[in-house]
Amino acid sequence: MPSAVEYQTGVLVWGGGSGGIAAALQSARAGADTLLLTPSGWLGGMVSAAGVCAPDGNELSPWQTGLWGALLRALATEEPEGLDQNWVSCFGYRPASAERILRRWLAAEARLSWWSCCRLLSVRRDGPRIAAVAVEHSGEHKQLLASLLIDGSDRGDLLALADAAFDLGWEAQEQTGEPSAPSAEAMAREPFFRRQPVQSPTWVVMGQLAPSAGPDQPLQPLPPPFSEATARFGLRHTLTYGRLPGGLVMLNWPLHGNDWHQELERAFSADLDDQQALNSAMRAHSLAFAKALREASGGWLQPGGVFPNSAEAAAGSLEGQEPLALMPYWREGRRLVGLTRVVEQDLLPVAEGPCRAALPIDAAGHCAAVAVGNYANDHHYPGPDWPLLPKSVRWGGRWSGTPFVVPYGALVSASVSNLLVADKCLSVSHIANGATRLQPLVLNIGQAAGQAAALCLRRNVEPSALAPPLLQEALICDPLAPAAPFPLWDTPWHHPQWRQRQLQVMRDPGALDQHAQLNGLWLDPHAAPAEPGERLWQGELDCLPDGSYRLLGEIGPDGEPWPLITLEPALNHWLAQQSPFTRVRLIGCANPWGPWLRVSRLAP
Repeated sequence: MPSAVEYQTGVLVWGGGSGGIAAALQSARAGADTLLLTPSGWLGGMVSAAGVCAPDGNELSPWQTGLWGALLRALATEEPEGLDQNWVSCFGYRPASAERILRRWLAAEARLSWWSCCRLLSVRRDGPRIAAVAVEHSGEHKQLLASLLIDGSDRGDLLALADAAFDLGWEAQEQTGEPSAPSAEAMAREPFFRRQPVQSPTWVVMGQLAPSAGPDQPLQPLPPPFSEATARFGLRHTLTYGRLPGGLVMLNWPLHGNDWHQELERAFSADLDDQQALNSAMRAHSLAFAKALREASGGWLQPGGVFPNSAEAAAGSLEGQEPLALMPYWREGRRLVGLTRVVEQDLLPVAEGPCRAALPIDAAGHCAAVAVGNYANDHHYPGPDWPLLPKSVRWGGRWSGTPFVVPYGALVSASVSNLLVADKCLSVSHIANGATRLQPLVLNIGQAAGQAAALCLRRNVEPSALAPPLLQEALICDPLAPAAPFPLWDTPWHHPQWRQRQLQVMRDPGALDQHAQLNGLWLDPHAAPAEPGERLWQGELDCLPDGSYRLLGEIGPDGEPWPLITLEPALNHWLAQQSPFTRVRLIGCANPWGPWLRVSRLAP
C-alpha cells in the first residue's frame, strides 16, 4: 500500500447498506471503538439513501424487535401523517425521516465515528486475517487498522478486496438440495442463468402526487418498454403501491417498470467505468419510467424533489430537489462463504404446522439463531415469476410469511478470521436470498454482527469462537433495542414477559414448541400500545371464507365496508374465534390506499 495517514480502531465497518449502520451502532453501544465508512453521504442504505421506504417483512408485532422495531417506532413519531400510506407495506415514510433518526442515534454514541463519501482502495491480508484497509476520504489516502472488520454493504464490496471466499450467482439443486433451485443441466443449457447472475436491482425514483385525484386509467398508453406496466393493477394502484407521507411516491415497480435486468455482471467489475456505465443506464431507465407515468397520468404524478444532487452534498443535508435516490436498490450481490449457509429449506415451516420454524442446533446443543425474518421469498427477474416453494400463511386477515431464523455462523467468514458480515452479503444461497434481503431483517442482522464484534473484542476471541448464547443474551437484554433471536408467534415486542420468554427458548430450544401451540391463547386482546392517529371503529364483523375480515357499518374510500387486518397475535386469535356479524369495537388506524383498517386491540 502507498504511504497514507494511519488510523486505528477496534471495529471497522464498511457500510452503504442498512446493515452497515446497524452494525456500527450496536458495536459502539456495546462498548467498542467503531469507525463506519460509507460511499454515500447518507447513512441508511435501503431505508433512506436507496429510497426503499415501504419496508417488506417483519410486519407482525412479534417480529418488530431490535433496531428494526426501534426505527419503526421512531418513524411513527417522526411522521405526523402516520405510516399507513400504501398497499405494498404496512409502513411508509419519507427517506429523510429515517436518515434523520439514524443520524441522531449515531451522534449519541461517543465511540462511533462516521466517514462519508469514502472509496475502498485495497485490503492487505496477513495470513487468515485482514491487517489493513486503504481508503480514499476527503482527498486523502488513509490506511485503517482494526481488530475486527464488518462488511455492511449490499454487494459484499469488502469480500472481493479481502479475497474472502464468496458465492455469486445461482446454485444448482444438486448442490443445495433446494426444491426451487434449477438443475445443473438447466443451468448449463440455458443462457438466462449467465445473463442474470443476481436478482434485478432497481434505481428508485420519487414522484409527487398532485393534490387532486388522478384518473383510474391512463389517459394515453405508456411507451415501450413500459407498455404493460399498468396492465395488471391500473394507473391509480400502480402509483399508490409505494405512496409515502405527503403524497410522495416510491417508484420501485417490478411489473414492466423500473427493475433493471441488463449486463448485471458490470456491478461486480473491477473497472469503475463499467460500474458507472451500469449506474447511468439504470438512472436513465428509472427517469424514463417516471416520465412515462407523468404523461400517462395527465400530470397527476410529478417529479418528487427529495434527495441532494450528489453524495457530497448529502453528507451535510437531509433536503434536496432530486427525484433519484442516492444509490441503487441492490437485491443481491456477493454472498459470503460462512461457517453456516442459509438455504431454502431453512426458510420453510417444519411439518408440525405453519407457526413452527426450524431452529439450527449446533454440536453443543445450542440454537445458533441471532435474527428472525418472515418474508415470503420473492425474486425479481425479467419475464415470468420464478416458481418458489410457498411459505405464507393466512394470519390477521391477510397473508404473511412464516418465520425463519438466521444462524450466527452465516455472519462469520470461513476464510478470513476477523471478518463478519452485516447485510445481504451474509452466507445464503441465491434462492434463499429472496427472503433474507429485506430491510427489517437486514437491520437486525447488522445489529447481531455489531454486537458479536464488540463481544469478541471484550473477550479477546475470534468470531468463530464466540458462543451463540452469549450473543443471544446480549441481544435479548439490550437496554435500547432488545432484539429477538427466536420466533415466538404468541409474544409481541411489547409483552411484559417478552424478555423472559426469549431467554427461556435460548436455554431450552424445545420451549419453542410450546409457544407454537399457544399462538396467542394467553394474550389479552385489549392490550397493545397506543399509536399516533388511531381511533375507534365499530360495526359488525364480517368473516369471509378466505380468512379475511370486513367491518360492516364503516364504509371505506371505495364505497365498500372497510377490510380489517391486524398485526397483533392477541387480536388475531380473538378475531378467529368470533362468529359472523358479532358487534365489535376496535382501535386502529385507517389506510385509504390499502384500503384497510389496521386494528390493534379491542376498545374498553
